[in-house]
Amino acid sequence: MFINLRPLKEYRDYRLLFMSQVVSFLGSMVSYVAIPYQVYELTKDNWLVGMLGIVQLVPVLIFGILGGTYADRLNRRKLLLVSEFLMSVIVLGLAVNASMPSPSVATTFVLVALMQAVLGFHRPAMDALTQKLVQKKDYAAVGALGSFRYSAGAIMGPALGGLLISQFGIKGAFIFDFLTFAAAFVFLLMMSRMPDPDRRDASPWEDMKSGLKFAVSKPELIGTYVIDIVAMIFAFPVALFPAMSEQWGGAKAAGLLFSAMAVGSLVITVFSGWTSKVTHHGRGVVIAATLWAVFIIGVGQTDHLWVALSFLALAGAADMMSGLFRGIIWNETVPNDMRGRLSGIEMISYMSGPLLGNARAGWMAAKYSVPFSLSAGGVICTIAVIVTAFCLPKFWRYRGSEHKVQV
Repeated sequence: MFINLRPLKEYRDYRLLFMSQVVSFLGSMVSYVAIPYQVYELTKDNWLVGMLGIVQLVPVLIFGILGGTYADRLNRRKLLLVSEFLMSVIVLGLAVNASMPSPSVATTFVLVALMQAVLGFHRPAMDALTQKLVQKKDYAAVGALGSFRYSAGAIMGPALGGLLISQFGIKGAFIFDFLTFAAAFVFLLMMSRMPDPDRRDASPWEDMKSGLKFAVSKPELIGTYVIDIVAMIFAFPVALFPAMSEQWGGAKAAGLLFSAMAVGSLVITVFSGWTSKVTHHGRGVVIAATLWAVFIIGVGQTDHLWVALSFLALAGAADMMSGLFRGIIWNETVPNDMRGRLSGIEMISYMSGPLLGNARAGWMAAKYSVPFSLSAGGVICTIAVIVTAFCLPKFWRYRGSEHKVQV
């Protein structure tokens, strides 16, 4: 019933990798609050906050596939070390910009785009290395631990970010993120040296094409990508949190809003043992995505902070349930020699939806209102997820090969 901690006990290198990303992700979630909060404070424009998503989307689309390709060609530990170093330099640039008498919004946009470009190499390398460090029997447990890491960081990071901003300003939040990157770098250095991948005769271009061809050939993978993108485009609410926080107290309320979805995610993750007994993973993804949309509608219908936080927590729980099933499908379907490329494609799917969703939410809020953006987006999302499921019958019927209980 409870989360399985065995991989942390049995695999030293996985434990070090896990700790490095716990620390790194905590700092990243502090910046996750600080960046849109800074843009809103400087501009008071929901549309510009939403446009952060478009600025991030372009490097995600380009470097997600490219980074995934090189994660299958280069030493993954070395690629992680270089990525962590570059991201720490970029965050330091954000701190310097925030220290200026008149911080530049344009500089913030440029640095955020560069961060996403580096992340295109970092995330596929981390996913591919993780799969290599543990045995196949522990994939489900590793997926749950990764979700736990995400949920815990996404709760503590934004809440800490709100406190840091209120006490030390935007600059303090970015400096904290920089220090966490330095700590993560040390954990990665402590890992055992990893062998280089087998020499590949194919060109990077051929590798990219083979990765895309593999993904398209698997309806279970296509379903995970499409359902997640649809759900996030129409119901992702994060770009609206800075504006919503103004009526409830500013930076501290913003920290709570940014943390709320992760509270629900953490509860689902802690009690994730039941997911190893589920058979119909595709069906579970569709049901979870529909619940996500319904709970976002609830957020748009309230004027009370704690009611909004409760609906966001429920939405986060539904999103994590979807994420756990998608993770099982990916690990069961993708061989390790293609894991980097497929992780890059996966990253494009799970990041492009929220980035486009932020742009959609900011545009609708600027044109109409924040409550309308939330509620209308949730209604459209519900319809779109159901229609998408009907269009992907093989995904709806997908069953894992080693599980026993139906949902």
